[in-house]
Amino acid sequence: MVPATASEETRERYVRNIIDMWRAATPDQLQRGRTWYRTAHDLASMISEGDARAGAGVIAALSANKSWPQNARLARRAYATGVPSGHVRDALAKVTRIMSGEDPADVLPMERKTGMFFRCIADPCDPDAVVIDRHAHDVAVGEIYGTRERGLGNARRYALLAHCYREAALRLGELPSTVQSVTWVVHTERIAGTGTRPPRR
Repeated sequence: MVPATASEETRERYVRNIIDMWRAATPDQLQRGRTWYRTAHDLASMISEGDARAGAGVIAALSANKSWPQNARLARRAYATGVPSGHVRDALAKVTRIMSGEDPADVLPMERKTGMFFRCIADPCDPDAVVIDRHAHDVAVGEIYGTRERGLGNARRYALLAHCYREAALRLGELPSTVQSVTWVVHTERIAGTGTRPPRR
């Protein structure tokens, strides 16, 4: 498991792993990764009749342990029916609050994956937000953890990995969210063995 604190040597290794994965991207993977959050933003705006911030909040609240197609389908259905379904009670309660007019930033855990996912979708040009999911973790540490515990619920551990993505982005002249999404595409397609079947976020 990644420690909550790490030596400069370890941090540098994580940054290099991220950059190496970025440089392994094909032109197609680079293009798809670059547009990932913009495409999600467009979906958020469409399902919410123009309120991309609320739509992004609903998508993020329904994202845990769901593939992107499942996530998008649940968010569309929540807006279409006015009744969120298909997820655990806590997620559905958050969706209900957001659809009732509460600001997603007051509902979601903003310093963790769900809150960062919301920020990246709501504003694909956010200069700071970065999603650290299981795949982003594995890219940084250079190892596929599979079902092993990654400890991403630990705020300091999450912040450490987010820092490494921001540092990699700085060196590459990119947004942190762009570096994360491009490396996510490369990594998930490597472990899936296909370029057409995106795994769960």
